[in-house]
Amino acid sequence: MHESAVQGAVHDAGRAAGLTNRATCHTLRHSFAIHLLEAGTIRATQTLLGHKNVRTTMIYTHIVDRGPLGVLSPLDH
Repeated sequence: MHESAVQGAVHDAGRAAGLTNRATCHTLRHSFAIHLLEAGTIRATQTLLGHKNVRTTMIYTHIVDRGPLGVLSPLDH
């Protein structure tokens, strides 16, 4: 499948879902990264996204509101 077909399908799905902002494949990448970081998987996120430096992965942590590493404290359970 050509990448433009995937991009078009994501855009159309976002529009069909009634999203007000444009949906892109990169939007899905960001969402995927945020969910992984919320689960406390910084190293796995770095590997899956292909970041050579963990500092690139850490850029996403400003969105995660569970501390600097995106990990829940055991006391929060």
